[in-house]
Amino acid sequence: MEDKGISKTEVFRQLKEFKKKDMTHRSGKILGSMCTCPHPVGLRAYQMFLESNLGDPGLFKGTKAMEDEVITLLGDLLGKQDIHGHIITGGTEANIMAMRAARNSAKLENPGIKDPEIIVPKSAHFSFKKAADMLCLNIMEAKLDSNYKVDVNSIEEMLSKNTVAVVAVAGTTELGKVDPVEDISNICLENNIYLHVDAAFGGYSIPFLTEIGYEFPKFDFKLKGVCSITIDPHKMGLAPIPTGGILFREKKYLDAMSIETPYLTEDRQSTIVGTRTGASTAATWALMKYLGREGYKKVSNQCMEITKLLYEGIIESGFEMVTEPQLNIVAFKSKDISVDELARRLENLGWAVSKSSYPRAIRVIVMPHIKEKHVKAFIEDLKSLNL
Repeated sequence: MEDKGISKTEVFRQLKEFKKKDMTHRSGKILGSMCTCPHPVGLRAYQMFLESNLGDPGLFKGTKAMEDEVITLLGDLLGKQDIHGHIITGGTEANIMAMRAARNSAKLENPGIKDPEIIVPKSAHFSFKKAADMLCLNIMEAKLDSNYKVDVNSIEEMLSKNTVAVVAVAGTTELGKVDPVEDISNICLENNIYLHVDAAFGGYSIPFLTEIGYEFPKFDFKLKGVCSITIDPHKMGLAPIPTGGILFREKKYLDAMSIETPYLTEDRQSTIVGTRTGASTAATWALMKYLGREGYKKVSNQCMEITKLLYEGIIESGFEMVTEPQLNIVAFKSKDISVDELARRLENLGWAVSKSSYPRAIRVIVMPHIKEKHVKAFIEDLKSLNL
C-alpha cells in the first residue's frame, strides 16, 4: 500500500480494467455455473443493508426480524412453516452446519460414539468432504443406481452404530437428479438417524415446477425423517452472491452446536461465521415478496423449456446424452472426441462449460441467464465441431 492514495477517478479506471477480464452471466456464455444474474430488486435490497451484521442481531433488529420472516417463508415453501435456521453464505456453509448439528446431536444422545460417520451419495457435493475434514467425520460414499440417483440399498448396507447422518440430494450438482428421499427418510426414522437434504440447487425450483405439473419425488419437510435442508437463494432464487440458506426441523439442532457469545447482543451463536451480512437476507426477502410463487414458477418453467430445447438440439447435433434431464442440467459427450478435448474446443469458441466427474461428460446448467438465442448459438457451434 502506498503512503498517499490515488484519485477516485484512477481507482475506478483500474477497477474497470480488472472487470474487463471477467466473464458475465448476461453474455449467455457461462454455461457451467449454478449462479446467475442477480435480479435488480435483489441487488437494490442488498445495497440497502450492506451495513447490517446479523452476527450481532440486537443492533440490527429490523434485519433480524426480516431473517426470521425469510426462514418462515422458506419453510413454508419446503413443507413446514414452524422452522428454524439462518441465511448464510451458500451451500457449503449450510452443509457443514448440518453435519455439525448431526454430529453434536448424535453425541448428546450417545456419548459412546468415538468415530462418527456420515453416509453421502457418490453424487454429493464436495462440500461434504470439507465438512468431514473439518469435523473429524468418516465419510462413506453410497453407490448410485443406473439413473445416477443414490442406491437406497447401498445406504442400508453402510449403516452402523457410528452413523450420525445420512445425506440425500434434491438436484445433484453434476446432473440435477433428485434422490429417493422418501425411502431414505423411512430408513432414517426406523434407525433414529439424522437425515439432511442438500437442495441447494433444487430447493428453489422443484416446489414451483411441481405446482405447474412436473412430477418430482417428495424431498422436503413433508417427510418426517428430514431433519435439515440446504437451499441456495443465489442459485435459482436470483439473489446476489453470497446467499445461502440452512433450515432445521427443530431448534434443538441449532442449540446442539451453539456457543456462548458474551460480548455480543445475543447470548449464543450457532452459525460458523461470526460477522454475517444482513444484505443477503434483505435480498432474499425482497425477491420472495416481489416475485412471489407466480414469478418463480415462470422462471423455473422457462429454464425447463430451454433445457428441453438444448436437449433436443444436442441429440440432433449427433452427440450422446448421458441421461434425460430431471432438472435444468444437461450432460452429454461425443463418440469421437474426448470430454477434455471437447471442452477445450468449446472454450476456444467462447463457451464456459464444465465437466462432470461421474459420469465423465460436458455439463451445461440452464440458469435463468441462458436464453433461447444462446442455446441456438451453442447448438450451431456444436454442429460445427461434429462435422
